[in-house]
Formats: sequence, C-alpha cells, structure tokens
Amino acid sequence: MKTLFLLLFFALLQSAAAQKNPSDIPANKVVPSQKQLDYQSLEVVGFVHFNMNTFTDKEWGYGDESPTLFDPKKLDCEQWVKAAKEGGFKELILTAKHHDGFCLWPSAYTEHSIKNSPYKNGKGDIVKEFTEACAKYGIKAGLYLSPWDRNHAGYGTPAYLTYYKNQLRELLTNYGKLTEVWFDGANGGDGYYGGAKETRKIDKKGYYPWEEIREIVYKLQPGASIFSDAGPDIRWIGNERGIAGETCWSMLDRSKVAVGDADQDYLNTGDFYGTSWVIGQCDVSIRKGWFFHTADDETVKTPSQLVDLYYRSVGRNAVFLLNLPPNRDGLFADKDVASLKKFKEILDKTFKENMVANAKVTASNQYSGDAKFSPANITDNDANSYWAAAKDKRQATLEMAIDSTKKFDRILLQEPIRFGQRIASFDIQLLLPGGWQTIASGTSIGFKRLLRITPIAGSKIRINIRDANNTPALANFGIYKASGGDTIL
Repeated sequence: MKTLFLLLFFALLQSAAAQKNPSDIPANKVVPSQKQLDYQSLEVVGFVHFNMNTFTDKEWGYGDESPTLFDPKKLDCEQWVKAAKEGGFKELILTAKHHDGFCLWPSAYTEHSIKNSPYKNGKGDIVKEFTEACAKYGIKAGLYLSPWDRNHAGYGTPAYLTYYKNQLRELLTNYGKLTEVWFDGANGGDGYYGGAKETRKIDKKGYYPWEEIREIVYKLQPGASIFSDAGPDIRWIGNERGIAGETCWSMLDRSKVAVGDADQDYLNTGDFYGTSWVIGQCDVSIRKGWFFHTADDETVKTPSQLVDLYYRSVGRNAVFLLNLPPNRDGLFADKDVASLKKFKEILDKTFKENMVANAKVTASNQYSGDAKFSPANITDNDANSYWAAAKDKRQATLEMAIDSTKKFDRILLQEPIRFGQRIASFDIQLLLPGGWQTIASGTSIGFKRLLRITPIAGSKIRINIRDANNTPALANFGIYKASGGDTIL
C-alpha cells in the first residue's frame, strides 16, 4: 500500500512538472539542422566575383588567359568587407576559382594561379587576404570553387577529379573557418584544356563524386553549409534574378535534383512533400554582369530595386545572395557601395516600428493553457517564443486591436521553423467600418513572409490560417509603414 502511495505521489509530481514546463509541439518529420537555422537567420549574404574575367572583360573565360593579365594595383579586401557590413551583409563568398581555372591562391597543383601573376610579384594570396578581412570585421567567409575548369588538360577524366579534390582540401585547411562552400552547375563545354582547344562533354549526374566531395567539406569544415542545385544544405532558387516563388517550401526531394541538371521551377517553389530540408538561396548581381565591366555602370541596381529583391527573396522564405564585383583596381565601385548602404537604411527605417508590438492577441484555439503557447508570443519580437494551435487542429484565427489612426502597408509573419514548415494557406483581414475585409493572402510562410499592400488603416487585424500540414504555429507577426525608398508593391 505504501509503495502504491509513493508511486501515485511521484506521478502527481511529474504531472505538475509537466504542466509547469510543458513540452514543445510535435515537430514535423522534416526540420532544419541547427546549422541551417543559423544560416537562414543571416538573411542577406554577398558574392564577390573577382578573378581573371575582371581583366579580360568576360563573364566566362576560355582558360587560355595568361596569369600576367591579373594585376589589381589597389586591391583592398577590407574595403569589400566594410562595405558589405554597412549594407547589412553577414557573410561574403569569394570566387576562389571560376570556370577559366585561374586560382586566387598559390595552389600547389597548378601554374595557372596568382603565383605567376604580377600581383605582389607572385607572392600574393587573395583568398588569405579575404578570409582575414572577414575575420577582422566579423563577417562570415565562404568560398566558391568552380567544378568546371576550362584550363586543366585533364578535365573530363579521373585525373581532374583528383586535382579538384586536392584544391578543395587546400582551401578548406589553409584559410580558417568557412561557413559556406559554393558549387554551381555550369559544367562541360568548349575550352582551352591545356592546349587541346576542344569541346568536352561530361555526364553531369555521374562524373563528379559529389558524395565524396561533400564528405571532404564536412570533415574539414564541419560548420560549413554546402550550396548546389541539389543542396544538401542550401539550394539554387532556379533563376539568377534573385526571386523566390510566391510559394516557397524549404523542403525538397533530393532524388529529383542533381548539380547542373535540376528543374528550375521545382527549385523555385520547393516541395510541400519534400523529404529533406534545403534552404532556397536567391542569387543576383548588383550589376548586369557577375564580373565588373565598365559598360555596366548604368545598370547598377538602385536601393529601391534592392529592397524589392529583399521582399522577393527573404520575404518569401529564402536567403538573398547579392553579387558585388570589384573593379580592376580590386575595389568595390563607389556607386555600388552607395546603393548598398542606402538599401540597408531603407529597410532599417521600414522595420523600426512594429505597430502591434506587445499587442494583446486572442486566438480561436491554443495548444494548451500554458503561457508558453500564448497568442501574445507572436507580438513579442522573439523568434524563440511562439503560439501554437490546439492539438490536431489545422485552422485557427488570431485577432488583435490596432491603432485606427495609423496606416500600414507592410506585413510580417514568421513560423518557428525549428519544428518544420507547417502553414500552407492564410489570409490577413482588417476590420473596416463596413466589416472585415481581406487585405492580403498567401500560401507558405517559413522563416519569414513579407507582404506589401497599399496603405490602409483599421481598428482590428485578423490572421486566418486556412490550412497546414501539422498543428499551425507562429513565432512573430508585425505590421509596418514603408519608409522613403521602399516604394515598390
């Protein structure tokens, strides 16, 4: 009897503890890793296309260029990093080797490198200067190593694969901590190839030992994320315009994609039923070309255009990757830097004041009565707290009073994506003198969803969650008034 009493007593204690510290909502089967959560929170990262093409005025070099052409006389990687930081970037990725095969570090495996250029009399190492500048100013560093090499005589054979892996190891062991390694899908075609000057075709799905290459990255740089058409951590968004799909899932079926051979529409939207979490990355250049060309000076994107791309990338559950190409002196052009700085100023002003910060929120249902799942959590500006609907529910409504004298035109929603991407359909309604009116609608949310509408005011605002693949949950909600320069709908 005494034993039974003790068992009942401890059971009651455990029950009370569970009520005091309730567990989180059940996670989806497909969720991001901590590394992916950290990466997506960067939001805006930069690409630095600087290589032989800068000096030959090309986008894709043929591979026969002499290293003596490469001579940036004022190169300053710290200028790059400081400009990027002022523009709100958290990471920069450098093209250590592009398709022409020229290496920005003194690789032991080729003569087609900076060691045979006039730069610092052949003693320079731009990869080192770049990574050291990033470390000095607190910017994360990534490297791009083109799988295609139009210079190497062995390209298309097993010998080149050994060469490629050796170069990858050089980059991953000699330059400190890296947070991203970037592989693109441009592979095979005409080239110099050590003097052969011919076209070489490869089997895009079978030539590169991608699994072995990924293992090398993870072994030598366990904190690095890998980008490619097929991930596994970050995927191409399917275009070079910097635009994610209106519906954009972080889930993907990786058996349906391959580096250099993937359906662009599939990459753009992701897959509601996908079995892997692969973050979408929206790449675009601030200029017409990826490398610097004086003729492109009039194509530099304005701050407003960059803000628009932010909404269509970060605001659609992706990461914004903006390319900033240094000129032949080795510096970011003043026009590019000015546009980047103003871009950040506009966003900072727009999102400075959340008009529903700490507002009282009511919900049609809640996961439990504990404050851990309270609807008030969506207006506390804390991505770690969240509201969740009642167990087994797929629909819910959240409502709050707002200042009817203030117009707003920007709406923010965020899910607690550590539990997976769940909401599949929602709309936003506003209480006007004539009743409730739908002012915006959407499908996926994910890490961040931003909606742009014409300025409007009302007395109450309502979030209607129409459908989800699991118990719906929201981490943050906000309404804002766009600042000057944030003008595109």
